[in-house]
Amino acid sequence: MTATANRKLVDTCLRVFCDSEKLAGLVHSQTKSKIELRACGNPVLKLLLHLSNAIKNREGDFDLVVQRLDDLIALATEKFYAFPFKDVPPCWRDLFREASLLKFSALAVKGMWAHRNESFDLRTPSEEQMDEMVKTIDMALIMAGPPPSSDGQEQITSVFDLLQEIHEESIQLPKHDSPRKRRKVDGDTGVWHDRFPTSGVFEPSVLKPISKWSEPSFDEFEKYMLHPKDDHIGPEPLVIEGALKHWPARTKHPWKSPAYLLSKTIGGRRLVPIELGRTYVDEGWGQKIITFKEFIEHYILDPKSSALATGYLAQHDLFAQIPSLREDIAIPDYCFTSPPPPHHSSPLAEKHSKLAPLDEPLLNAWFGPARTISPLHTDPYHNILSQVVGRKYIRLYAPNESEKLYARGVEDGGVDMGNTSSLDIGLLVGWDDSEEERKEANERFPLFQEAEFMDCILEEGECLYIPVGWWHYVRSLTVSFSVSFWFN
Repeated sequence: MTATANRKLVDTCLRVFCDSEKLAGLVHSQTKSKIELRACGNPVLKLLLHLSNAIKNREGDFDLVVQRLDDLIALATEKFYAFPFKDVPPCWRDLFREASLLKFSALAVKGMWAHRNESFDLRTPSEEQMDEMVKTIDMALIMAGPPPSSDGQEQITSVFDLLQEIHEESIQLPKHDSPRKRRKVDGDTGVWHDRFPTSGVFEPSVLKPISKWSEPSFDEFEKYMLHPKDDHIGPEPLVIEGALKHWPARTKHPWKSPAYLLSKTIGGRRLVPIELGRTYVDEGWGQKIITFKEFIEHYILDPKSSALATGYLAQHDLFAQIPSLREDIAIPDYCFTSPPPPHHSSPLAEKHSKLAPLDEPLLNAWFGPARTISPLHTDPYHNILSQVVGRKYIRLYAPNESEKLYARGVEDGGVDMGNTSSLDIGLLVGWDDSEEERKEANERFPLFQEAEFMDCILEEGECLYIPVGWWHYVRSLTVSFSVSFWFN
């Protein structure tokens, strides 16, 4: 099986990623369709063509070919820092992706370099080789985005499937099974865990509970949204029980198992972007890209083992990146109802109402240890927040309370933070920091104590409906894995 997967992988690299004909057409201006890569200039295109031919024919100095591709990736990366990220000219994203796919191809054929016939060496890639291959292609996806065409996206997915197959065969695992070896996290106890720790931290009291329904029907939920009991605030948040019970992520493919998640990420090699710091509005907050294995080991399973800041995989489209995890969940039917427009009492109602209708709900993953916090903020869409693993405390404020919540507005650098409050809820209500700091904060924000709120502890297997424009503060009480579904 491994030899077959290796052969398919090499074939994809040589026949698809090393597309010398396309590059030659760009160099000689023979390609009629608009291709952004041409804007990088002919010298860059000629170098790409030369390197593509070198890989396809397995000729020249392997290390030099890889070095020149690294140079092109570095060139594209420099452009990412020369512009606001959204304004980076498309040609540099294309160059980053194209050079990365060529580097991936060079690594894939390393064992058969200098062999020009079809009787090439199909040895299983080494651990180091697999590490570098996955890192190269994942960085391209995260930094440059997926290929624009559906064919290109399918080819990337196919390559990851082949790498997953090669990995599973290399450790002699039945396909789709989980690793037998568990990570030892108890030190001297000798216990090997196959699930995340469930012990938590300080748990706020629920003072004004949100209503809770058990599996409302499609029509019942739509009626709940469209006919609120109080027209002054519109539809209210709602906890929904039972909607996730059929998800494989909750049953046969349990996300509460670190071993399972590692098994679906090529042994934890897949890269993920994480946030560093308690919340994204704190001083010292930052971001970095690390392997899934490193994230789980250092930030989830044993976060106290080092002086590392809190790590949080937050608002990331993990399921587009790793489709096999997407198969473990399902979009709740409630996301296909016809929800009401943003409530008129929201200062952001006009802005939110101008957003185009979504063809499909937007999915994002939220995965982190206890103590991660999403500061008080509001989103531009209705949201079904689904709690797959762990527990979260959530406090919500209606749009008509906005004046008392002190939105941040436009900050240095022209960044619009109007959807995020200046308030630190944990500080203001006495959960965090000192009494003196709490007193100072309440003096700075005198209207806060008058703001009406609702709250809940979202338990594993439950969903929370958050209407568009509602402010919400989210605090993880244990290791937590949630999925948000935005819809309008």
